Amino acid sequence: MDYSDSTSPLERHPWPPFIPENAKVLIMGTFPPGSHRWSMDFYYPNRTNDFWFMMGLIFAGDRFALYDKETKLFNLDAIKSLLTEKGIALNDTGLVIRRLKGNASDKFLEIVEPVHLSELLDKMPLCRTVATTGEKAAGVIASLTDTDAPKMGEMVTSADGLEIWRMPSTSRAYPLALDKKAEFYAKMFRHLNII
Repeated sequence: MDYSDSTSPLERHPWPPFIPENAKVLIMGTFPPGSHRWSMDFYYPNRTNDFWFMMGLIFAGDRFALYDKETKLFNLDAIKSLLTEKGIALNDTGLVIRRLKGNASDKFLEIVEPVHLSELLDKMPLCRTVATTGEKAAGVIASLTDTDAPKMGEMVTSADGLEIWRMPSTSRAYPLALDKKAEFYAKMFRHLNII
């Protein structure tokens, strides 16, 4: 695609999709923050994002299960092991984006090219569920699947039987306590027999 019509810098997604062989659910955010905010070279890299604290709480009963308080780093080996064991794939809805204000806010993120969802799902024969982390990601998936974006914590089903869940954003900017965010995600994981 030709994106030369604008002087705003473009960013291409920095990581390949994380796809365990037994993936049952694909969790999709919008796009990573700028690399200056990363504490690791993987999805949800920002220490101020609740995603890995929430996953620790859900699967180990401890928000710090995937985080080392001394080094202040996430344990990437433990994260990948958990995702692989539970069959949780990760990717984002934006493949190529523009940051309209130079920050990580979805509000100021233009998705120039969305993820190629059908190609991605073709790599995951056991996956019939997509979960989005936040409103913008939910809107992108709704447009790609010709569905309505579900309400928070709920699911819609596409014409070809794909279950699409909308989860709360795990950004700290989203005003919901960690345990409440975890309740939404745990409900979906229970539905999928992941927990």
